[in-house]
Amino acid sequence: MVRLGAIGDVVRTLPAAAGLRSQWPNAQLAWLVEPAAASVLRGQSWLDQVIVFPREELAQALSSGRWLALARSWSAFTRGLRSERFDLVVDFHAILKSALLAKLSGAPRRVSYARPFAREGAACFATERARLFPPKQSRFDRNEALLRFLASEAKLPARPLEVPAPALERMTELLGAEPAPVVIHPGTSDATPYKRFPAAGYAAVARALAAEGVRCVVSSGPAASDREMASRVLAAAGAAARPAPATPTLLDLAALFARARLYLGADSGPLHVASLVGTPVVQLLGPTCPIENAPYPGTPSRTLRVAIGCNPCRRGCAAATCMRVIPVDAVLAAVRELLAISGSRLVDCAGS
Repeated sequence: MVRLGAIGDVVRTLPAAAGLRSQWPNAQLAWLVEPAAASVLRGQSWLDQVIVFPREELAQALSSGRWLALARSWSAFTRGLRSERFDLVVDFHAILKSALLAKLSGAPRRVSYARPFAREGAACFATERARLFPPKQSRFDRNEALLRFLASEAKLPARPLEVPAPALERMTELLGAEPAPVVIHPGTSDATPYKRFPAAGYAAVARALAAEGVRCVVSSGPAASDREMASRVLAAAGAAARPAPATPTLLDLAALFARARLYLGADSGPLHVASLVGTPVVQLLGPTCPIENAPYPGTPSRTLRVAIGCNPCRRGCAAATCMRVIPVDAVLAAVRELLAISGSRLVDCAGS
């Protein structure tokens, strides 16, 4: 399988990719991915092998003009890829880079999307192409459709994203004996600051929840802007929120979300991680498409979005008006509604 990045797109491929195991229970399943999402893939029991594409190594050699190092790294990687002698590659990414890597693997059978889901001429490198309708659908539905094209009777997993017990136990110890928290994840990638809800809005939600006895922690990713956004929320919230435990890998972040009562954040990879571990999510949307970026349908969720005439858009803008106009009261109402649902589920589980 090939789905290189980004984190949100990788994790949204998990249900469909895991469905391949039900179709071929004895096959050797490998996933070619970029480094950022590799840790969460290594935690999946159904996946036999994670092959990491050395993106940073190749990029550094290219940018510094070290042509010999670039050639050696590329040659070593492609030789290793071909030595696996794959029979089939399923290209969920469907861009030129992923299609070339699928071709370089030497696999005689390469399955991917037809246009428009295949971009940059990627469809030319596939031996079989799935034509999907409608042209706009959620990433989960799109990935499942490619699975059905290949194996119509394949079964989706009951647990789309597995978090190993040691990671869960470590996170339980870090969170302590208090009730499960609401996790606020205010950041997005450095390239998409226009997806962010104002720090003051998150802080207002945290203060309201703290007054009702609900514990809130604020998490962040590795990017500097992500950490800065979390710091701004914590400063504005005061004693109403605390920093989340450190999550050095994506799998650690998944463990945090799995131990949370609810997730609150904008459209980002971590939100989809939370929905895939079964934690209810409140999604704040502005410039991104609500159809394509819907949370995992098997998890309780609420999506808040205000149409202002120019959204959805593909590039966003510095003003980020579509994010700023989302009412804090509406966010708080959605959080309370899902907390009531998750609270009743916790009671049911405790009584069973």
